[in-house]
Amino acid sequence: MTGHVIPRARALAARIDAATPAHRDRAVDALRALAIAGVILGHWLVTALVVTSSRTGHALHDQSPLATMSYLTPVSWVFQTLAIFFLVGGYAAARSYRGDYRSWLRQRLARLSRPVLVLVAVWAPLAAGLYLSGAVSGADLHTVLTLVLDPLWFLGVYAVLTALTPLAVALVRRFGVLAAAFPLIVVAAADAVRFDLGGPSWAGWVNVVAGWLVPYLLGIAWARGAFPGRRGPALMLAGGAAATAALVLWAGYPASMVGVNGAAISNLNPPTLAVVTFGIAQAGLALLLREPLARLMRRPLAWAAVATVNLSAMTLFLWHQTAFLAVTAAGLAFGRLAGLHTAPASGMWIAERVAWLPVFAVALALLWLVFRRAERTPRRPAARGGGGAVVPAGLPGERDRLRPVRGPGRPRARGLGREEYHRQDGPGRGDQAGHEAADGQAVQERVGGRGVDRLAGGGMPRGGGPAGHRDGCADRLVGYR
Repeated sequence: MTGHVIPRARALAARIDAATPAHRDRAVDALRALAIAGVILGHWLVTALVVTSSRTGHALHDQSPLATMSYLTPVSWVFQTLAIFFLVGGYAAARSYRGDYRSWLRQRLARLSRPVLVLVAVWAPLAAGLYLSGAVSGADLHTVLTLVLDPLWFLGVYAVLTALTPLAVALVRRFGVLAAAFPLIVVAAADAVRFDLGGPSWAGWVNVVAGWLVPYLLGIAWARGAFPGRRGPALMLAGGAAATAALVLWAGYPASMVGVNGAAISNLNPPTLAVVTFGIAQAGLALLLREPLARLMRRPLAWAAVATVNLSAMTLFLWHQTAFLAVTAAGLAFGRLAGLHTAPASGMWIAERVAWLPVFAVALALLWLVFRRAERTPRRPAARGGGGAVVPAGLPGERDRLRPVRGPGRPRARGLGREEYHRQDGPGRGDQAGHEAADGQAVQERVGGRGVDRLAGGGMPRGGGPAGHRDGCADRLVGYR
């Protein structure tokens, strides 16, 4: 069986690679995939849901190996990749926004909200049922829901920054890269108020928007050509790393870039100046990795993997904690399993937890199969009495024109069950290259009866339609947006 699977995988990867527009910046998608992988693996590695037994039954406690094994702190430097999310998000927003603010914002927020509504629709009755049936206590349910809903704060901040995109673009247009200095100053001032001047702790919550606005503005500057060479990113990496080290060594900021149970200060809740300077260093490193990633993405298998992750970015992000909890709950049927239900008290626990990662991945893959459809754009039939092929709804942030498929290719397209997507680029639009994939847009189609996911979009510079329609190959995958 393996002998058939591998050639088919290579053939599919080759088709994805061949259908991707040549002008597409694949490094952007690779950075997004790395950021997603960092968040997922980071949560799975540093979250221990410990089961304790007592006379009243079992109890769940959320513990972190970072609290008991401080030498693991560098793990948080590797897997805390939120700044890259906002960097790429700012880049995508700047490339897609071309006016018509209300329509653009409505479509982007709808793109975010659909998968969230599905998550809530599943967990709301599930949580109510668990509580009312007495299967879990209120305290245990609170622990579980905290893990499940924790990713939603990120989407809330992302939605706010998306709404601020026109102002952010105007700020970058006026000040260039230095626009990021303004929210950076706000973060520094808020930290000074709450840490040095004895002000209220709630003053730090302004950093939730200001802190992540820094990499978002850097992404917008990147989209506007602010980093043509390696000098600027290298300065960001060196300066951000030096500032972070100084804040940790001499200003009393935690060395961990994620929250640690029992710690007096969290670098993430709300964001501190240290995590923002660390994010600047991450952004610099990401920009330096553009060329190596672009070379790696020329390999069909690597690019196919990245494209698949981007198509289901929201699904993976929202459901990875549910996958972790599902495995943890199922494991209870076999007793307290090492690395799954035990406290992170020694280095052996690390090896045990790493052994569980493939199991978490399989559970997430199953959830992906079920819930990935929530990320698809709703389809609608073409106008004029349903003539022509069916086309998907317009992609977020794009001034697309959807029309029926006409001409000689129409009967064949109908016979294959194809769905065509037509668009026209506005003047001066340049290389959009599908970077609306900040959210991983997917359109499903049946190609030649083989059931292949079509990656839709991929506009051509200065006009033109999607690849695949251009060359008339019905069995190709088209670069997604």
